[in-house]
Amino acid sequence: MKKLLSLVLAVLMTATLCLSLASCGEAKSFTVGICQIQPHPALDAATQGFKDALVEALGEENVTFLDQNAHGDATACTTIITDFVTKNVDLILANATPALQAAYNGTTTIPVLGTSVTEYGTALDIDNFGGLVGGNVSGTSDLAPLDQQAEMITDLFPDAKKVGMLYCSGEPNSAYQVKVVRELLEAKNITVTDFSFSDSNDIAAVAAAAAAASDVIYIPTDNTAATCTEAINGAVLPTGTPIIAGEEGICSGCGVATLSISYYDLGVTTGKMAAEILKGDADIAEMEVAYAENFTKKYNRANCEALGVDIAALESAGYVAIGD
Repeated sequence: MKKLLSLVLAVLMTATLCLSLASCGEAKSFTVGICQIQPHPALDAATQGFKDALVEALGEENVTFLDQNAHGDATACTTIITDFVTKNVDLILANATPALQAAYNGTTTIPVLGTSVTEYGTALDIDNFGGLVGGNVSGTSDLAPLDQQAEMITDLFPDAKKVGMLYCSGEPNSAYQVKVVRELLEAKNITVTDFSFSDSNDIAAVAAAAAAASDVIYIPTDNTAATCTEAINGAVLPTGTPIIAGEEGICSGCGVATLSISYYDLGVTTGKMAAEILKGDADIAEMEVAYAENFTKKYNRANCEALGVDIAALESAGYVAIGD
């Protein structure tokens, strides 16, 4: 009887060990919800970089993406996030500020990574933000050095006395960038005037007013402006007023020059953060917001030629043509 009992125990232990080993050999599968505020090249590139990095880290067969786009409707972001929470996804990517705000308010348990967000303190109403959101939120910032963008305005157009700030009043991160650049320009005795629009319906009229009243226009990394560059270009280019843009996508549509990051690379960084969280190698509560490391001076060849901007001088100063 004792021999039989020992044999049964041995068989059970062996079976348990085999199941355990088999289990260890199987990679865990994850579901990741992606909420992107709207389609445009910069945000699309960030989403693609995120996906590519996460697939590379986890394997294509081990990650399922629920990819949703709010098409510019902040209310839709809330609906999308609520659906992700109901489905209990393993992680949420919030692409752009309205998506991050919806995710931040929508869950305190599911890890949330933002990307294409300029300033997390402004976006999430955190006083004296030092880089760590804490809780279940972290991510990456698309903030380029605003002092260098301000210098770009004065370096390229030294005779400019009036600069118009063109941005969407409903985007807090746009307002943050405008505030910083305004202070830098006013310190150089340049008159700065805000020209804010509420949505795409009035953007052409506001852009035309900015062009008529300004020597140079500055557009920050503004999501609404990024989807309306054709309308802005149509209103501004015929007046001969140059635009300095906060990122490459806006510059390629209506600008002259920009100091921009790679949004694809920003997405890759975010994807690597996600992989660490999902694999249990990092605690999101302890992950500080990551910033782009590389910035490139770029110019829009067609608009520079149309406005008579010296392209040879730009290239001598280290500018690279968009698309080259």
